[in-house]
Amino acid sequence: MALSEQLRDLNPQQREAVRHFEGPLLVLAGAGSGKTRVLTVRAAHLVEEHGVPPERILCLTFTNRAAGEMRERIRSLLGERPEGLWAGTFHSFGAWLLRRHANRVGRSRRFTIYDADESLELVQRTMDRLGLDRDRFPPPAVRGEIEDAKHYLVTPDAYDVMLGPEPEPYEEACRHVYGAYQDALERQDALDFGDLLMKAVELLRDHPEVRGRYRNRFAFLLVDEYQDTNHAQFRLVQILGEEHRNVMAVGDDDQSIYGWRGADLRNILEFDSDFGGCRILRLEKNYRSTGHVLAAANAVIENNEQRREKSLFTDRGQGEEVRVVRAGSDRAEARWIADRVERMVGDDGLSYRDFAVLYRTNAQSRALEDAVRRRGIPYQIVGGLRFYERREVRDLLAYLRLVVNPADRAAFERAVNRPRRGIGEVTRSRLFEWARELEVPAMEAARRATDHDDLPARGARSLERFAGLIDRHRSLADELTAAELLRRLISELSFLEKLKEEGPDGEERAENVEELVAAAAEVDERDDPPPGSPAAAPDDADLTSVDRFLQEVALVTDVDRHDPEADAVLLMTLHGSKGLEFPHVFVAGVEEGLCPHSRSAGSAEDMEEERRLFYVGLTRAQETACVTHAETRRRFGRRSYSAPSRFLDELPEEHVEEIRAGSGGSESADGLSPGDRVEHPRFGGGEVVERTGGDGDPRIVVDFDDEGRKRLSARYANLTPAG
Repeated sequence: MALSEQLRDLNPQQREAVRHFEGPLLVLAGAGSGKTRVLTVRAAHLVEEHGVPPERILCLTFTNRAAGEMRERIRSLLGERPEGLWAGTFHSFGAWLLRRHANRVGRSRRFTIYDADESLELVQRTMDRLGLDRDRFPPPAVRGEIEDAKHYLVTPDAYDVMLGPEPEPYEEACRHVYGAYQDALERQDALDFGDLLMKAVELLRDHPEVRGRYRNRFAFLLVDEYQDTNHAQFRLVQILGEEHRNVMAVGDDDQSIYGWRGADLRNILEFDSDFGGCRILRLEKNYRSTGHVLAAANAVIENNEQRREKSLFTDRGQGEEVRVVRAGSDRAEARWIADRVERMVGDDGLSYRDFAVLYRTNAQSRALEDAVRRRGIPYQIVGGLRFYERREVRDLLAYLRLVVNPADRAAFERAVNRPRRGIGEVTRSRLFEWARELEVPAMEAARRATDHDDLPARGARSLERFAGLIDRHRSLADELTAAELLRRLISELSFLEKLKEEGPDGEERAENVEELVAAAAEVDERDDPPPGSPAAAPDDADLTSVDRFLQEVALVTDVDRHDPEADAVLLMTLHGSKGLEFPHVFVAGVEEGLCPHSRSAGSAEDMEEERRLFYVGLTRAQETACVTHAETRRRFGRRSYSAPSRFLDELPEEHVEEIRAGSGGSESADGLSPGDRVEHPRFGGGEVVERTGGDGDPRIVVDFDDEGRKRLSARYANLTPAG
């Protein structure tokens, strides 16, 4: 479509933003308001209408996908490739700039960029060289401290000054590591991701001729997703734009959800102070969602104080009310979502790709994966690993595999030094060589490691202790369930404590471990394994609980390999969904402690970010939005009660339909379904697990909170629905 046609199709506010020429401009672009279109049409308009050479325009964003889309749209509008126009991510711009002036930052033009894993490995090696205890100072937390310092442009020297003369031991350790880590990067002709921004700012700040060159080169700056910028990114924009001041920032403070990784909400809230004389335009017409969804989202976000006033509207009609679904448990919640997807695909002729299920933490994906997989619904996880492929989950599964099969070399290699127990690479390689000479599994060699003179004494003792740990748990495998065995392993290894020492990421990893135990517990509770599962085999009685669990996990990881273009339901975190849209959206687990997350409880600022995250989830929906919550949720293999999220109280009644999941057609015991919460006059509260028996003697299996599992007569049990 030609540029003139695009201009005619814009609404008045969008057209104003496009036609703005010189001077700072802040575009507050609400969810679904067409911000990408405004950015790209403005860039093309600068070239076509104002004669600005493309090479004098710099467009910055956060993802390669967004940058690619931006470049393609501009090319399409101009009818040719805009030679010299720079559109890319902040980090790619930093790398481009630093390669052109590498000698000024102590690197060659061919410097290596270390990713997060490589950076962590270097931190670990640096700590080892400095003699710092990794258990006392977890390397991921130290790396996170360095990363935060770079976000705020704090060099090792500045960090030293900032700490003062008497730092805490952890701060002292970080100070030593930061300086030595930066020295190591320089020796290896490398930069990490934080350096790409910090060094770029230093280059422009400290070298006037370089600064002047790029201020002149880039006469117009267009910055996307400005609410996600950290301090280093803000300074990069400020240095480049503070002289000509032709800076257009586009963003939505209501969608600022990355504070935990350095994004500073103040950047967008204070843009007009940073760039005086700024013009502010609001894009409030939403082209994505229906009236009920939008009104509900507006009502929630208006409870935040740290925001710029705006209210989205739509002319798409009211549509369906937002469904707020109360389920008895996380399993019932997942089943309800899967059932509804099946019904809508079957009855309404929809495609699986029309659906997205969003959740606050990755740990929640496990129950959802199980529910859709058991129904044969194709799915894919976006923006994260499948539950059983996550590091901490695979580590514990390796222990279970080794308990079941001591000859499993892969499981041995994964488990032997996780958590760290002083068994280094040299020790492991010598052990494996010795095992080959003896023609025995590595586990057998580990049992008598102190007999081998070439093994370091400390490593040999650790190997024998490791083998003893596995043997002790193997003797229990026939007696304990998989969940019980996992709990013993986790306790003996201090696994959760070590994960939580890793900082925010460690907290989420610990939640995944708790979900793994819950998954193991459910295998024993379930009598209806998925079709084709080994647990459904005729000799199932010969399998231990651990066997059944490992076999089911193997099925989960071996099946479900979908083509990215396949027709599949998308499962993703709320964070991962930003910038996307779907016809039908489920936001799952909207409970206190999850959404909002428990970590936000002590901070009004963090609570507002959690509310923005919920708002982002709601505004992904084009046609329908369902918000679900569970009364009980399995955590660490035990059931705990969950309170509905405070955000549900902020949804206006006139835009909401409340639903009780799994209540069947009646309020009698005969109408109860698996997943329903019930009360018994003697046994108390519980959850229906299954219905068995025929018409003559219908039975209901209930998992009671305090009394365990009971198989009861549907006619005489005197069960009543809870809640």
